[in-house]
Amino acid sequence: MVEKKYKIGKNSTIREPTVIYPDNEIGDNFQTGHFVTIREKNKIGNNVSIGSHSNIEHHIIIEDNVRIHSNCFIPEYSILKHDCWIGPNVVLTNAKYPKSKTVKENLIGPTIGEFAKIGANSTILPEIHIGKYALIGAGTVVVKDIPDYSIVTGNPSKIIGDIRNLKNYDF
Repeated sequence: MVEKKYKIGKNSTIREPTVIYPDNEIGDNFQTGHFVTIREKNKIGNNVSIGSHSNIEHHIIIEDNVRIHSNCFIPEYSILKHDCWIGPNVVLTNAKYPKSKTVKENLIGPTIGEFAKIGANSTILPEIHIGKYALIGAGTVVVKDIPDYSIVTGNPSKIIGDIRNLKNYDF
């Protein structure tokens, strides 16, 4: 029998009935809301918060200081860079051709860049790269890569500005 290990850092708060599978590396000051599921073989950094009813699949990298709000879905092979923020009800996807015969061999999750913010109810398609400091408006369906500092909204997504041009925007 292969021994499965957990590593959960100090000062962590895991609210019940959260389920954490074996073979996860989780940093310090980690916290979950209620009914969170975290599958196996993830690397989760320090100061990460995952909201209630969120699902974190396997083989995911979540760097330090990431906030994932409630009711989010983060699929296999996604990467969330440090200090990014995922709003409530956000869905990331990883299957370009669902139900195809080779779907499992071709899963590629999105990469969310440093300090990027994804608004509530947004959907990010497979293989997408969201640039650092990008701001994705609520309800946006992101269908192509987003450059650093972009403001994006709509379905399909459209770049409408640059956050460096916003007055009083603190980033």
